[in-house]
Amino acid sequence: MNRLISIGELAELKAVSVDTIRRWEKEGKLESVRTDGGHRRYRLSDFVEQKIGKTIAYARVSSHDQKADLDRQDAVLSGYCQSFNWEYEVIRDLGSGMNYRKKGLTKLISTILDGEVARLVITHKDRLLRFGSELIFSLCEYHEVEVVILNKKEDATFEEDLASDVLEIITVFSARLYGSRSSKNKKLIQKLAESVQSG
Repeated sequence: MNRLISIGELAELKAVSVDTIRRWEKEGKLESVRTDGGHRRYRLSDFVEQKIGKTIAYARVSSHDQKADLDRQDAVLSGYCQSFNWEYEVIRDLGSGMNYRKKGLTKLISTILDGEVARLVITHKDRLLRFGSELIFSLCEYHEVEVVILNKKEDATFEEDLASDVLEIITVFSARLYGSRSSKNKKLIQKLAESVQSG
C-alpha cells in the first residue's frame, strides 16, 4: 500500500488528465516525491485511504449469452477491491447500455442518493450507460463518491454492444408501429438482426 505510482497512473486512478494532476499539485492539493531521476511519484496510500461507507463495484452486460463476460467483470472488480481490503458489494446488471431502468442501475443510484457509498468501481466507463454515464459521475461528485475506472480504453465488444443497442431501439419502435406480434414486425426484426450479424 506504500508503493509509489507515476503521474499517469494517478491520473487514471482519479479519472482526470495528467495536466489536472499537475495543477492540483501546484495548488497544494496533493504532494509528490521525486525519484533520483527527477520524476514525480505519488504514494498510493494517500489516495486509497478507507472512507466511511462501502464500495460498490458495478458490472453489466447487454444479453444473457454474455454471462461469461459478466463473470469476468465480477472477478476483476472483486479482485481489485480485495487488494485494498475495501468493504464492497458487486452489483451485476443485465440489459442494454441505453436502458436507464435496469434493476442494478436503479439500485446503484438509490444507494448513492442514500449516502451509503464511498466509492464506485467499474471496469469501463460504458458499463454504466452507453450514453449518459456523465450524469452518474456528476451524482457521484455531488455525494463525494470516488469513481475508479479500471480501464480507460473502449471495450473490445463496443461495436457489438452498440449494434445490439441499435437493434433493441428499432425493435421497440417497430413493435409500437406494427404491433409486436405482426408478421410485418417479425420480418423487419429478422432482416435487421441478419444485417447486424453480417456487419
